[in-house]
Amino acid sequence: MKILRYLLFPIVPIYFMVTWLRNKLYDLGIKKSKSYDFPVICVGNLSAGGTGKTPMIEYLVTLLKIDYKVATLSRGYKRKTEGFVLADENAAADSIGDEPFQFYNKFKKDIAVAVDSNRQHGISKLQELQPKPEVVLLDDAYQHRKVKAGFNVLLTTFSNPYFKDIVLPTGDLREPRAGAKRANVIVVTKCPSDLNSIQKEVFINRINPEKHQHVFFSSIAYSETLYSETKTKTFDDLKSFTLVTGIANATPLVQFLNEQGLSFEHLNFSDHHDFTAQEIEQLSKKQHIVTTEKDFMRLKQYEVLKDKLYYLPIHVKIDDAQKFNKLIEAFVKR
Repeated sequence: MKILRYLLFPIVPIYFMVTWLRNKLYDLGIKKSKSYDFPVICVGNLSAGGTGKTPMIEYLVTLLKIDYKVATLSRGYKRKTEGFVLADENAAADSIGDEPFQFYNKFKKDIAVAVDSNRQHGISKLQELQPKPEVVLLDDAYQHRKVKAGFNVLLTTFSNPYFKDIVLPTGDLREPRAGAKRANVIVVTKCPSDLNSIQKEVFINRINPEKHQHVFFSSIAYSETLYSETKTKTFDDLKSFTLVTGIANATPLVQFLNEQGLSFEHLNFSDHHDFTAQEIEQLSKKQHIVTTEKDFMRLKQYEVLKDKLYYLPIHVKIDDAQKFNKLIEAFVKR
């Protein structure tokens, strides 16, 4: 795969120019963006995935849902439906996508969870709800410039920051690095726990933020409890297990489990992997399966896995969370 990416390097300048020109047309107002008179917050990235958008959306939901009627709007990647879909008790990963299904399972009636590849249309449909949402969180919509979010949260990982990357197909960037200038906040995700102030300062200098931009650092916090549909366990209850991942970057999770001295085999699949009948049959022979919460949304439908399938929840820990929260809350209040 890496060799193919290098062979495709001659396409990089073409991709760069096409995406740069598209952004410039929006910047100049030649291509039109729609803005809104209520809070719309976009969480996204420049790279092609794996920066932690899902836990960041969940962080924002938790922050805002007590005081506001919140809705999430996602594309619904790999779902088998079309157009606008509002999650209800009949929702599944197939109908709305695994990440929105995770939002719905976690927050249920506290928020509205919707999917629509056309974000303008999705927002208009959300505004028809009674009561209508007071805040809309756009999941993975940084490049969806037909909507002009009032506040943009841009994520980039500590291990693979956008300023060290180039555009597709050789690199992982969906658009040139200059796109970062549209962000109000840049969050460096998946940071090591021992990150010090000097390292942060060096990183911020490399980002070289605009005067209006704020840079934050965050890390992943793992739960001490494993969850199934009906029960819980701890790792102490498992002598060994099979780790199943279908996410963009499983390295931080694998590293965490290794640091705990746990015994496991790792079956690593591509992001948003559609499990085949043969793969499910192979998994059914495993004694204990531990997976991510997102993968659990796709796997829990299989009855043969019901008594052996557990997921490990995660949440985001933001350095200077009070300042970050105040920026979000101040925007919403305005």
